[in-house]
Amino acid sequence: MTTEEHPVGPAQQPPVPASLEVGGKDDALEQRLDDELTAFNAEATGAGAPIPLSVRVTDTAGELVGGLTAWVWGSCCAVDMLWVRADQRHAGWGSKLLKATEEEAVRRGCAEMIVSSFTFQAPDFYRGHGYRETGRTEGIPGGHQDVHLHKVLRASDR
Repeated sequence: MTTEEHPVGPAQQPPVPASLEVGGKDDALEQRLDDELTAFNAEATGAGAPIPLSVRVTDTAGELVGGLTAWVWGSCCAVDMLWVRADQRHAGWGSKLLKATEEEAVRRGCAEMIVSSFTFQAPDFYRGHGYRETGRTEGIPGGHQDVHLHKVLRASDR
């Protein structure tokens, strides 16, 4: 085929000679991808880089009871992970962690929260805190799904 039959447009560059490697955890690659995508997203949206947010609960012995990690990007706060130690589940710590995160998100100017939770985890927990389901991804091993949830933070809180 000639270039006239299949022209290379501005978004289609011929690949450079390179090698492709498949492997396990690669901290340097992960950092580089994070840096590159953060820069791309910041330029495309004007929202800047995501800012980490964490909330931790420790007992009197200094042991971790539970925690939540999230990030704030523009007016959105996304929960990455929420975990509570097995002996303290159903003691209210998850709700306290989420409420503290929502309050901090509002303080940082957020208008909404997002989170994903597998069906074997806690989608009902988030629904009980005012999150509504916005979609599901089928095919998680074991016949489960990844549930995507969203919550608009009250205007009176902002």
